[in-house]
Amino acid sequence: MQHVELGRSGLKVSPICLGTMTFGEQVNEVDAHRILSRALERGVYFWDTAEMYAVPAREATYGATETILGNWFKANPGQRDKVVLASKVAGPSRGMPWIREGTGLSSADIVASCEGSLRRLQTDVIDLYQIHWPERHVPAFGALYYEPAKDNSATPIREQLETLAKLVQQGKIRHVGLSNETPYGVHEFVRLAEEYGLPRVASVQNPYSLLNRSWENGMDESCHRLGVGLLAYSPLGVGLLSGKYDAMGTQAPDSPQGRIAKYESVRKQRWGRPEVLPVARLYNALARQHGLMPSQMALAFCYTKWQVASTIIGVTSLAQLDEDLAIWGTQLSAELLAQIDAIRWQHRDPAQ
Repeated sequence: MQHVELGRSGLKVSPICLGTMTFGEQVNEVDAHRILSRALERGVYFWDTAEMYAVPAREATYGATETILGNWFKANPGQRDKVVLASKVAGPSRGMPWIREGTGLSSADIVASCEGSLRRLQTDVIDLYQIHWPERHVPAFGALYYEPAKDNSATPIREQLETLAKLVQQGKIRHVGLSNETPYGVHEFVRLAEEYGLPRVASVQNPYSLLNRSWENGMDESCHRLGVGLLAYSPLGVGLLSGKYDAMGTQAPDSPQGRIAKYESVRKQRWGRPEVLPVARLYNALARQHGLMPSQMALAFCYTKWQVASTIIGVTSLAQLDEDLAIWGTQLSAELLAQIDAIRWQHRDPAQ
């Protein structure tokens, strides 16, 4: 597969990114190392992690995913330079005091988190360092509305950028990115970077799938004009677009293998809404009508959209990895894309 550039950063990445948030929870270290090795063999050299992983987030597994990746780098000398490594600093606590206390994301918080990630990853530099969610209050993770009364921002965006700039100057990170951001946030980060000579945002990691195309409600134009790439996460809607739940009941399925069934914290977010699974089934049925596996249509949709720079896939086995990579190159017909749009027109974005 070809390389793509993230925005105007000059950073080249693979158009498929390996997401690792299940490593240390659903995936043990031995299996995770096998997946990492196979991904690199198959040309997927862009890997994404975060200090708060594994997911679902809990104190016992905080930092576990980065530690697993660090151990892989240690066990495979000379391979670090072949990988574009992305990680994230957690935003304000969101009920996770084991990461940090308080509601802000101070300069000291960013530095401490970055240095902790470097230690766990056993590397000198992180290629793309992202703010996992905004420091200010925004509708994210299933919330729909911006509420000014809840805004309690303590660290201005310029200060966050200045701290990231120091980390770049120190050689600890190479590029900066955002995640779970809004059009205002992207514009403000870019404006301040250009005005004050600070690091320019390379990418935004936001949800994008058949069940949540809210990116196309303004973020696509903003990022296109600003030269910022989309890293699309949850392209299979935590498995709802794989088709494996289609024969089950109307509520969140009871498969012991499914994250949405296994973890209450996942169900409590957008994925567990009663309207999401029925809409997923409509897309899955449409895929089968066109002779495609549901996951094939869902991933091909992301793989081929102009809005997407790289699609983040999360897998729990080598078989899943190979299946997701085999879908690369699948083209969806104009007729099928029109039918996809017709479902969206009627049901909008149930997992927004």
